[in-house]
Parts: sequence; structure tokens; C-alpha cells
Amino acid sequence: MTYEIAVIGTSWGGLAALHQILGALPSSFRLPVVVVQHRHKDSGQFLPRVLQDDTSLCVCDVEDKTPIVSGNIYIAPANYHVLIERGHLSLSTDEPVAFSRPSIDVTFISAADAYRKGVVGIVLTGANSDGARGLKRVSDRGGLAIVQRPETAESSIMPAAALRQVPGARVLTLAEIADVLAALTVAPAQRRTGT
Repeated sequence: MTYEIAVIGTSWGGLAALHQILGALPSSFRLPVVVVQHRHKDSGQFLPRVLQDDTSLCVCDVEDKTPIVSGNIYIAPANYHVLIERGHLSLSTDEPVAFSRPSIDVTFISAADAYRKGVVGIVLTGANSDGARGLKRVSDRGGLAIVQRPETAESSIMPAAALRQVPGARVLTLAEIADVLAALTVAPAQRRTGT
């Protein structure tokens, strides 16, 4: 199976989890990754700067109509939803979903609708159920659903909620998630053009 985009959702404890996963990706990694981390609306660009220290891949905040480029890691900006469309990312100031903006569900659902079986959806540590509904959409559209093993998460609430919605998801440790991502086959068009 080949893939076109990966989406990662996390909340409480997410920074340490992202450090481990992104830091393990090789410089040759070609799948674009969109990360939704719950954070305070006034947190600015702290998260991309901190995560950039872990990887040679390009880490950047999403801006409206940002083109999707292979091998880039896109971070949902504070206080905006990120919508994934084929070839680019859009921002929305619609109302928070489950008290969250950015919402993991919003991003995952849009990714699943745009890329269908070409999506890898990953739910990590977190203290609410955001991401569970979106991961189900990823799975229902034929994408690959991955959940951090709940007992290894700083907060098991989010991965446990995702597993209730998608009991067939692959349940992995952070190191195993990084290994799976690094081994994925990227769709040929994604490697050539980033769209």
C-alpha cells in the first residue's frame, strides 16, 4: 500500500511524544505530515521551533493555502482549525470542536475525505477524546489507523477513546510508530510533485 499524507493528533504529553517520533524519521523521509497538537491560543510559533531541533526535515506552521510538499512537517497553528484539501492546507476560525481549536477531528476528517486510503492517521497521548471520530473516518475511508499504546502514553484517555472507535487500529509504542512511518511506501506522484 502506498500513502500520500500522514496526520498526527495529540494533546497532553504530546510534545515529548512528537520529539520521539519526529526525531527518529530519516532525512530521506518523503511523506508530508500534518501535526495537530492542542495548545494555548497565545502560544505563537514556539512548537515548530522546538520540534525543528529534532529533525532535518522542514517543520513549519500552517498558513492559509499552504501547498503540501513531500517530506515537510506542518504544525497546526494556535487557535485555527487545519483543513486538508488535495494539494494544500487551509485554515479556519470556525467554532472550537470539543473545546479545541485546532481540532484533531476536523483535520483527520478533512484528510480522510480528500485522500481516502492514502491517509495515515495517528492518535497519540492526550486527556480528551478529540481524534477518535476523525480516526474512525480515516479507517472507514480505507486509510491506515494507528494509536499509541495507551499504557505507554502520558495520558491514556485520547488513545483509549480512539481505540473504542477504531478497535482494529494498529496499537504501537512511539518507537514502533516512528519505525512504521519510516518504512511506509509513498505514492509516486507524492514523491515527484508534493501534491
